[in-house]
Amino acid sequence: MDLKALGCVLLLPIQIVYYIVKASVSCFLPSRRRDLSGDVVLITGGGRGIGRHLAKEFAKRGAKKLILWGRTEKCLKEACEEITTMGTECHYFVCDVANREEVYKQAMVVREKVGDVTILVNNAAVVHGKSLLDSDDDALSKTQHINTLGQFWTTKAFLPRMLELQNGHVVCLNSILSLSPIPGAIDYCTSKSSSFAFMESLTLGLLDCPGVGCTTVLPFHTNTEMFQGMRVRFPKIFPPLKPEVVAQRTVDAVRTNTAFVYLPWTMNLLVILKSILPQCALEEIHKFSGSYTCMNTFKGRT
Repeated sequence: MDLKALGCVLLLPIQIVYYIVKASVSCFLPSRRRDLSGDVVLITGGGRGIGRHLAKEFAKRGAKKLILWGRTEKCLKEACEEITTMGTECHYFVCDVANREEVYKQAMVVREKVGDVTILVNNAAVVHGKSLLDSDDDALSKTQHINTLGQFWTTKAFLPRMLELQNGHVVCLNSILSLSPIPGAIDYCTSKSSSFAFMESLTLGLLDCPGVGCTTVLPFHTNTEMFQGMRVRFPKIFPPLKPEVVAQRTVDAVRTNTAFVYLPWTMNLLVILKSILPQCALEEIHKFSGSYTCMNTFKGRT
């Protein structure tokens, strides 16, 4: 081993300790926040659910323009009108992110009519809510195309310009189910795991790109119509998150350039437990929390 390589090996633990201390100290100090007044924010699935709350939250925080994408024009129009009444310029476009050609076409329309997107929020998602053997093949494919591949197309459409401008942020509304899957939602869990890997890889790939960052948000069960009917065993101990809270924390994470956010913070413990506990112990935790049966009463939308 040459001296340069030896120096790198010896320096590594010092760097790790330094960044741990730095991260710990930053928890108690006010952090520098991104000014959103010059940002054009595009939100997929922006017509309802968390996407609609995200639009309102970005508007409250002073975003310059908002663009909503989705498949249902009625919802998009209503959300757009609501944002406009808040005093923020808002536009909507009907776009199915699963359709690659449609994404690229609408991205060009957005640039021409509204301007360069500087914050892309990949929020669009669907869930079939059945076991593998009970699932329709087309429904399984649809989930993967919207929840996972859709992010490839939207990010490819808008990231190059962000890199040129040295100004941009890619956001992914993921789920804790990407790290802790449950029965009865195999399509959703698989797609979110793929999405999480996509964002981890993208985040690392953009480390040396000035002005461009990534944020991945992994919330626990959120109280929206998408997962209507899902029941955990102890709702007072594990209450569903409010979509407006998820939206607030997401915008905060964008403004502070936080790479990964687990909601609530106790989900960090779940990640640690999965790394150290044997599978049989994890199974008992799932049984205790009701994870194995929580989708039995599912009747949400797809």
